[in-house]
Amino acid sequence: MPDIENYKNENLSFRERAEDLVSRMTVTERICQLLHDAPAIERLGVPSYNWWNEALHGVARAGVATMFPQAIGLAATFDEDLLHEVGDIVSTEGRAKFHEFQRKNDHDIYKGLTFWAPNINIFRDPRWGRGHETYGEDPYLTARLGVAFIKGIQGDDPKYLKAAACAKHYAVHSGPESQRHAFDAIASIKDMRETYLYAFKECVTAADVAGVMGAYNRTNGEPCCGSKTLLMDILRDEWGFDGYVTSDCWAIRDFNEGHKVTVCIEESAALALKSGCDINCGFAYSYLARALSDGTVSEADIDRAAINLFTIRMRLGLFDKPERVPYASIPYELNDCAEHNKQALETAKSSIVLLKNAGNILPLDKSKLKSIAVIGPNADSRQALMGNYFGTASEYVTVLQGIRESVGGTARVYYAEGCHLYKDKCGGLSRPHDRLSEAVSATERADVTVLCLGLDATLEGEQGDTGNTDVGGDKKSLDLPGYQQQLLEAVCATGKPVILVLMSGSALAVTWADAHVPAIIQAWYPGSQGGRALASILFGECSPSARLPVTFYKTTEELPDFCDYSMENRTYRFMKNEALYPFGYGLSYSAFKYENLELSKYVIAPGEDLAVKAVVRNTGSRAANEIAELYLKDLESEVRLPVWQLAGIKKIFLQPGEAQTVSLTVTPRQMAAIRDDGSCVLEPGQFRVYLGPSQPDRRSAELTGAPCLSAEFTVTGQELTLKY
Repeated sequence: MPDIENYKNENLSFRERAEDLVSRMTVTERICQLLHDAPAIERLGVPSYNWWNEALHGVARAGVATMFPQAIGLAATFDEDLLHEVGDIVSTEGRAKFHEFQRKNDHDIYKGLTFWAPNINIFRDPRWGRGHETYGEDPYLTARLGVAFIKGIQGDDPKYLKAAACAKHYAVHSGPESQRHAFDAIASIKDMRETYLYAFKECVTAADVAGVMGAYNRTNGEPCCGSKTLLMDILRDEWGFDGYVTSDCWAIRDFNEGHKVTVCIEESAALALKSGCDINCGFAYSYLARALSDGTVSEADIDRAAINLFTIRMRLGLFDKPERVPYASIPYELNDCAEHNKQALETAKSSIVLLKNAGNILPLDKSKLKSIAVIGPNADSRQALMGNYFGTASEYVTVLQGIRESVGGTARVYYAEGCHLYKDKCGGLSRPHDRLSEAVSATERADVTVLCLGLDATLEGEQGDTGNTDVGGDKKSLDLPGYQQQLLEAVCATGKPVILVLMSGSALAVTWADAHVPAIIQAWYPGSQGGRALASILFGECSPSARLPVTFYKTTEELPDFCDYSMENRTYRFMKNEALYPFGYGLSYSAFKYENLELSKYVIAPGEDLAVKAVVRNTGSRAANEIAELYLKDLESEVRLPVWQLAGIKKIFLQPGEAQTVSLTVTPRQMAAIRDDGSCVLEPGQFRVYLGPSQPDRRSAELTGAPCLSAEFTVTGQELTLKY
């Protein structure tokens, strides 16, 4: 009787087919498939496949692709629909590139369909170098944007994945970078459930994310890539995750080399595999044959991981006829196409936050400008557009280029670097401050100066990828680096109008600038079209609408110890001091009035949703987008809870004079408290909701001039224990 090759039968489930395929492999072949660079098995028709690919804000590291703003800039849009659209474009280009690479028999790294994005770690401390890869400091915002991006990446076909997203780095991971290979992040069960795990759970249960990547560090004593608690008990058993788990790259060898929880590499490989890590980015799983021979792993452990991995490859349609896979026909011509680059431009516009606009100095009127100075180390910097984990753009538009293009020769544009990004001089043989006098001269001759300061990914990023090797990618302080503060003060001393543009992936303590500069813009790392987007904001072609996804603190000194993972006094939800610029804050060129706040009920039973609605009216003279923010506060719980926390976002577009009713829903899970034992309990009592353009703190009201509306409601009855 002939052997029935069920793995080729497209009518069976993907897992059944994967089980059949794995059963036909030798043990050595199965082990090799658990490495990120999986070799071909020609006798079974299995091509080689490299699992490692990146797509944080565009297809990365494999040639030309559309470059969107860095993830922290995407977060500043507060726009779930936009994140879904960005994810959809990224996977379209990923498919277009993948199939063209396959036609050329190019199976190299960064050329597959398994994207190790998004990074949904909580940006708990502004010193963390990789924070700009995240969606900010708030669990709710991170979850909503992460879910939207993942759904965009993975597509909506009921059978096949468009591409496979991967939520990382699971689960308690946000620095210090220099210690990540040996660090133990100690977090209470309450902080785990209240803050660090929430977005991961949502990405698993609401987005059906295909992959999860473990972190380098330990969490509460267990290395994350070998944590039975995280990978088995919570991820698979509690949340029902059925995708694949990958280690971070070379993280498994850290078990014995850095964490010292194992004594050798084969013991590390065995711990990772038995704890639920399916794929090893690195080489540690090459030692699984030894672990198998000494009995520390079983063939069943190897089979489980291999089946998980081949199920994903099956779901991507990699073993099916191309005509059966709806995404296999995406043409290469869609990669880096004009439509996608237009969307990158629009996304960059939506990511730029207006922090200050004294006297409505912005927008600038081009018809009244005879000269403009564009100054600063980030004024003509490609690096400041890109962030990290980037691809190659076919065009880079810096701030200087964007302004020149926008004014079209009607105004003289003076340019001066002003200072180095972080060194004391630009020329190798020069004295310190070698570009300062030129910057002052340019400012003196201009009607207005656009001063571009901040950071780039050489100063904040991943350990090993940055120039500030003494802190491994993290920041020592929140101050402007190098001689940028001196440049700022010298330019302002001329008495000419100054627009400060901050390009960074994290918060900077610009207290002097807040007191002395009339207009401040946070532009993040805005992607390849960033210069055009910023010019569009500067000259009023569109109105800014973005909000801060992180708190801007006044000083470095007020921050808790960087290594302390308690949420006490961290982020807007628990901080004690007043912010310089609060989470959720951002100005517009128009004005909006919130009115007629209504709740669906003012007394609800445990387990009921609450509908919240209000009318938002554009009372200004410009058409503009507005982001309504809903916050929730428990007024009676004796459990330590956030001061208040984001519970809803809605972006709307209004013409002058136009009004629209915004409706948002608060769920029982959002009303529930996480107790010290990790239980999720909805307690009866009084709650307050706030709806407005910001969070309801005093500083936000002072900056916006628009306090939030608020109303109280009561939850009656008995305590209700909810599923986390």
